[in-house]
Amino acid sequence: MDEWKSDRIASALKGENPTVITRMKSGFVVLADPQFLPGYCILLSYPKVFSLNDLNLSQRWDFLLDMSLIGDALIEVCSPVIRINYDILGNTDNYLHAHITPRYEWEGEAKKHPI
Repeated sequence: MDEWKSDRIASALKGENPTVITRMKSGFVVLADPQFLPGYCILLSYPKVFSLNDLNLSQRWDFLLDMSLIGDALIEVCSPVIRINYDILGNTDNYLHAHITPRYEWEGEAKKHPI
């Protein structure tokens, strides 16, 4: 039933990943499985690479620009947003992906800490 989770990028390419919002120049925008905060998205790099440093300069530009454009869309849609947090991690999934998280005033003290 959730086979698409075993390879989120391949399932996005096949149209089988139900979390896909849209495809961008650098990859796929998906809704994060846990919606800790409304609008929490992830940019999955395509082509699939290990890290940002594996991309050439043009591909890096595209990936980082796409991250910021997703942030712009979240500011517009998830109003009122006080900021967007951008994280490129790699602790669990061993491919390039970025977490784009809107942060809200109503979070109170919690907004001072990462999710």
